Amino acid sequence: MKQKMAQTSLALALGTVLATAVIPSLAQAEDAKEKCYGVALQGQNDCAAGPGTSCAGTSTRDYQGNAWKLVPAGTCEEMMSPTSPTGYGQLQAFNEQ
Repeated sequence: MKQKMAQTSLALALGTVLATAVIPSLAQAEDAKEKCYGVALQGQNDCAAGPGTSCAGTSTRDYQGNAWKLVPAGTCEEMMSPTSPTGYGQLQAFNEQ
């Protein structure tokens, strides 16, 4: 009986340790963001909208190549951007076509 209780306690302790190690890393992965250039609409960029602009909300046109928006990590290059050389968002600023 004592051996079974000890095994159960050990299993619970190990499970708790694993859960506390995994849960924070999952939360960080879900919250990970990246800068995506060329996907923001006019005035809806998060920052860096080129010369003569200050920051957030200052892009002067849709899909501006030097204005970025924070998006979930890994999704930028899947987002449509009609001004981009590839037709999708970019991880670096670009000159619009």
